[in-house]
Amino acid sequence: MKIIKQLKIVTIIAAIFLVTGCELDGGESLNGASTISISDDLSRGELPQALTGVLSDMRVGLSTNTDVLGIVGREYYYFTSSDPRYEGDVVVGNLNNNTFYVTTPWGARYAAIKDANLILEGLDNTTSDLSAEEISATRGAINTLKAHELLMLSNNQGDNGIRIDVSDSENLGEFVDRAGALSAVSDLLASAATDLNAGGDGFAFAVPAGFNNLRKTDAATGDILAVTPADMLEFNRALLARVEAYRGNYPAVLAALEDSFFELNGDLRKGIYHTFSLSGADLPNPLFIALNQEANVRVAHASFLTDAEAGDGRLSKAVQRDEDREASGLVGTHDVAIYSSLTDNVPIIRNEELILLYAEANMASNPAEAVVALDILRTAAGLPAYSGATTATALEDELLYNRRYSLFAEGHRWIDMRRFGRLAELPNDRATDNVPAVIPVPANENQ
Repeated sequence: MKIIKQLKIVTIIAAIFLVTGCELDGGESLNGASTISISDDLSRGELPQALTGVLSDMRVGLSTNTDVLGIVGREYYYFTSSDPRYEGDVVVGNLNNNTFYVTTPWGARYAAIKDANLILEGLDNTTSDLSAEEISATRGAINTLKAHELLMLSNNQGDNGIRIDVSDSENLGEFVDRAGALSAVSDLLASAATDLNAGGDGFAFAVPAGFNNLRKTDAATGDILAVTPADMLEFNRALLARVEAYRGNYPAVLAALEDSFFELNGDLRKGIYHTFSLSGADLPNPLFIALNQEANVRVAHASFLTDAEAGDGRLSKAVQRDEDREASGLVGTHDVAIYSSLTDNVPIIRNEELILLYAEANMASNPAEAVVALDILRTAAGLPAYSGATTATALEDELLYNRRYSLFAEGHRWIDMRRFGRLAELPNDRATDNVPAVIPVPANENQ
């Protein structure tokens, strides 16, 4: 049976139970909602719980997916005593389509999409006191999250393709290739934007903490305001800018950035984040590992250190170990050191990436402006202004350099090198190693 069909009883309920209580044999919660009650007639009280399910599943498999992308992008190696396949299969590029590093991210993303579809169905069927504006705002927010999850899937699978239409688990849509998937995600974001524009001044739920950077300050009182549908639209447009860059549609990138939270001279960290805590009902940050560990360790690829310009402050993302770590002929001298605790947030999209997208979108049409954007990141990293050529090749090299160091270990490098046709430039440290172009579709997803 296909993984997506196995998600017919989805993990939204498990996520709700983490927050609300225990489960009965019939699939009902003593304190929470069931999938049937959500899809048949979503109530105001069930909506926050259902949203919790979407956001929870968005974090499932986050470390597995990030590790696979980090390894195939030759950003770092992950040595773990529990599973040598990270330094075997994944580095060799011989990815098994029936193994956790393929099936876990796939299943988690489609679980989150299924959660979202249940809410959307429930909004269509609701008899609650939710206003038309609240329904529209909720639909826009949920479809924006759904679009993100579809994009994550497409990033992994490339032209292996993904299913876009999975609303009926017994009648799944056909696979579409990379171009078709990006087109569908762009269309979904457009639909979500329409709903957010019609969503009034507020949401029928408390917006999660990971979206707090979108909050505005009241000019008259100085009070921090709640996140509104208009604020959520800025997240939607930021995602669209990423999608359109992947499609090579640069005028659309610039238009999307104009309506996003993009600030050329703003805080590089401003953005949308996955949040974590040590609460028994929540999850800790799975990407945090203390320095100088032996059993489980992420070590920066040597080229991250040797390819950097002298004085690049972004090298602080890799900290030298007390002792080198070796596994299967692979050696690490520096730990990946992006997160400092189990409660650190993990970015979904942030202003530093948007500045890079702005630079990319201007490279051909306005190279001087592209350099202005890149220099903002170079200056922030302690580097001098860019003094190289402004030819297409030179600016592409500079863009990819800054994307590599600004977005290190966030899951972008492999995708960037693939979309610019430069995967062959990624290093292999052993004669057996190869960089794959795609992550395989799970074996039991019969195409």
